[in-house]
Amino acid sequence: MIYDKIAAGLSKGCATIGSLVKVALLSRKVSAPAGKPQRDLIILGNGPSLPGCIENNRDLVETSDRMAVNFAANTPEFLQLQPELYILADGHFFNGYSTDPNVRKLWENISSASWDMTLFVPYKFHHQATQLLAKHGNDNSGVRIKVRTFNLTPLEGYPGVIYPLMRLGMGMPRPRNVMIPAIMTAIREGYRKIYLFGADHTWTRTLSVDEENFVVSVQPHYYEDNDKEHQRVRSTYAGLHLHDVLGSMTVAFRSYWEIAAYADSLGVSIINATPGSMIDAFPRI
Repeated sequence: MIYDKIAAGLSKGCATIGSLVKVALLSRKVSAPAGKPQRDLIILGNGPSLPGCIENNRDLVETSDRMAVNFAANTPEFLQLQPELYILADGHFFNGYSTDPNVRKLWENISSASWDMTLFVPYKFHHQATQLLAKHGNDNSGVRIKVRTFNLTPLEGYPGVIYPLMRLGMGMPRPRNVMIPAIMTAIREGYRKIYLFGADHTWTRTLSVDEENFVVSVQPHYYEDNDKEHQRVRSTYAGLHLHDVLGSMTVAFRSYWEIAAYADSLGVSIINATPGSMIDAFPRI
């Protein structure tokens, strides 16, 4: 028993040191929050349950701030909900502009927003983001869309060391998917109550292996993906083995528990309002 505790302590110590090294090498200072929010926040995930979440919680949607993610700008809901916040994390949204028409459409739609909106992007993609907005007529002068940055640096180890780094925006629990930086960004922005809509995460229900031993992972969204996006996802999974995919899912669900502990230390409530969601780290309504 004592040897297990020693091993666990050494592992956590090594993880803490590794996190400090990663921060030194990868993280950059990011801007401080704009001010203390006056309302709660709804993070609008892209899961198939999102339309139902919105329809069944109209009063909450209208009285809360909203954060959209990923390809949300390519849907009618983007114009209807007019999110105050938007977050992109995957490098494809910045590097795929010249090859993926879905990405081009995304930047066109984000740039054409007729309301004030803050766009959060990873620090290393800040230059590309401002260029792509300018390409479509938004010069980031503060009139409509403001670009803010965050660090995707994964942090693990002793809370006494990594929590202060998280509060400074230097990193977060391992960001397996966009919902993780979305929640961490919301916490850093000062929101005290955060609702998750459309965070289904029912990945294991659509995971299979075909007759050629290719892993097939269909992640349904509330919108219908076109053929180009299906091809991109299939190419992303090419060469991955089942244990790779399952391991990646494990990382995501573990990160939510780490976020839950971090949020609890700050007195922040994260509420999963997604029916059927497989995230088990947050209380549900």
